[in-house]
Amino acid sequence: MLKLEVVTPERRVVDVETEIVTVPTASGEAGILANHAPLVSMLKPGLLSYAVKGSSEKEKLAVASGFVEISNNQVSVLTDLAETVAEIDMDQARADREEAEKELAANSTAPAEETAAIRERLDLANARIALAGER
Repeated sequence: MLKLEVVTPERRVVDVETEIVTVPTASGEAGILANHAPLVSMLKPGLLSYAVKGSSEKEKLAVASGFVEISNNQVSVLTDLAETVAEIDMDQARADREEAEKELAANSTAPAEETAAIRERLDLANARIALAGER
């Protein structure tokens, strides 16, 4: 069994026991089960999913950049933003995506490291839209 905690600067979003957690890391999606090796990784914007103990349904959150730490069956996610499907404003997410796409187009010749923040905003907007579309 894993203890999952998702925390933003404003609040504790999730504090549950689960059997599996999937997080979007800088090196790809990571699936975490009980007795996972200790790990600290950067989190990239995307969808975090987990199954609450005793339920076959997966819960999902749209998360921004941050960090994930795994140690002693504890998964701690520290992120700038984490939203449940009910908290997502689809119109705002679409507006955020459109703005990021315009900024990327305007900076199409800029080096990738200069547009990293824009791409992160685009990834977060896409994750929020994908999650809200599941309602």
